[in-house]
Parts: sequence; C-alpha cells; structure tokens
Amino acid sequence: MNIILVGKHHGKSRVLALNGILMVGVVGLLLAAIGAAGVAGYQFALHQADAMKGSPSGMVEHWQARLDEQQSELAAVEQATRQQIDALTLRLGEMQGRLLRLDALGQRFVESGLVGSEEFSFGEPAAMGGPEDEGSKESFSAPDLMAMIGRLEALIEDREKQLRLLDKLASRQKLDEEMYVEGRPITWGWLSSKYGYRSDPFTGKRTWHDGVDLAGKDGSDIISVAGGVVTWAGERYGYGKLVEIDHGDGLVTRYGHCKDVVVNKGDVVQKGQVIALMGSTGRSTGPHVHFEVLHNGRSKDPVKYIARSSK
Repeated sequence: MNIILVGKHHGKSRVLALNGILMVGVVGLLLAAIGAAGVAGYQFALHQADAMKGSPSGMVEHWQARLDEQQSELAAVEQATRQQIDALTLRLGEMQGRLLRLDALGQRFVESGLVGSEEFSFGEPAAMGGPEDEGSKESFSAPDLMAMIGRLEALIEDREKQLRLLDKLASRQKLDEEMYVEGRPITWGWLSSKYGYRSDPFTGKRTWHDGVDLAGKDGSDIISVAGGVVTWAGERYGYGKLVEIDHGDGLVTRYGHCKDVVVNKGDVVQKGQVIALMGSTGRSTGPHVHFEVLHNGRSKDPVKYIARSSK
C-alpha cells in the first residue's frame, strides 16, 4: 500500500510505501485511540447522570454544605439578636422602676406644696411634638439604641440624686416647721394672765408667774403648739393635770390645769394635735390652761412664741 504526501511548496509530492505489518500497526493505534475516547466519554456521561439524579457526591454535596453553613450563621445571628433584645428589655424594666420611684417623689413634692400641681403632673407623660421631618424616617440601629438608653440612664441617675437631695431638704424643712414652737395652745379663748410678776390670785401678794393663762370654755380642746414627745402626762403639784412636751433643741412646753389628759407619756404628738381638755384642776380659779415655754430649763415669755404664728 502506497501513501502519497503532497507538499505546500512547488506542488512536489512524495510517495510512502507501507508494508502489511506497518499497516496493521497503524490501524491498531487508531482503534486503540477510538476505544480510549469512548471509555472517557462513557465515564463522563455516567458522572453527569449521577449529578442529575441528586447523588450526594459532587456539586450536590458542595451546595448542601453551603446551605448548612448559611443556616448555622443565621442561627448564630438569631441567637445574638435575642440576647440583645433580652438585655434591652431588662434595662428598660429597671428604668421603668426607677421612673416610678421618681414619679412618687415628685408627687410627694406636689402634695407638700413645694411643687405646684398646675406646673407638674407626674401622673401624665411629658408633652412634646413638632412638625414631621419628611427627609429622615430611618429606624435606629441597635448600637444607636443602646447608646440612647445609656444616656437616658445617666440622666435618670442624675435626677434621682437631685430629687433625693430635695426630698431630704423638704423632710428637714417639714420637720423644722413641725418642731417650730408657735401659736396658741387653744382654738378659742383669751389671755387672762400675763408672764412675769403679778398679784397672786389666792394671796394677793406679788409673785412670779412662769407662764401665761389662757381662759376659755370648760372642756374645750388644748392643742400642742409644736411636734414633740410627751415627757409628762398626769398630776403635778400646783399644776393639777399637766402635759409636758419636749420639742428638741432644749425647748419644752407645759399645759396645766387640764380637765382631762388624752395623751400618754412617751407619745409622739404633732403640731395642732389635741392633747388635753381645758379645766380647772390644781391651783386654779376657773377653766383655763396655764401655758409655759422653757428653753434649756429656763422659762421664756410664751407670748413671743404665740406671736410667731402671726408673722
């Protein structure tokens, strides 16, 4: 068998002669190449068929792994979000409790008269408003919200300190007013004997009178001129039935010749509280109350303390 080879240049040709053995070899190589290509194509087709059938190998495994990874990331984000929400809820609950305490303190100031009820209403939300900004309607991010809550907590803490200080001052002022000795120990009556030297009603001699006498109706109320602690409630020579009250800072008041005593030793009384009923017990000529004021054990003119209420 002859094979003619034609060149590109000048149209020249060459003749290649093949004998039988060489011819068989060439044919064998061609058949082997064709067989190898067929096997490779068959294996590729099988692989593609497996992929199309949903086999866990290859591309399906790859995308399944990616899906599992994304689900794990999503679960982590959801858990972190829940933790942030729980933390915010806890902080908001604490702030709500602190605001309730502030409202209670504010209401006490309103009731005490230190703050005008027409100016502050602690039971209502703060009034606010304004035109809507059409250009900004974005929601707050979690970090922004956390920062706002932090600033609000600091503001609440500062207000708590101020209100606690005001509460102490108000309590002190109320206590001072309660302990301030002023006014008359009776609701109705008149001055029947002054403080100082006078003519004794029984002997007619010039004697010293440690208090003032306020006459009135038998059985009428005798009231405390200031808050304090009852240190005597009962009979005492010359005074008849007597009530003695210690108001602190060395101030003591006495209410003598009572018909009945309605408090007991050790009782804490308030300003204006009824402590006894007017009578004429002891060394007395008629229904009245003998009213004394002592400072550090020395008697003082009660009229000066009675006159305080008119200033």
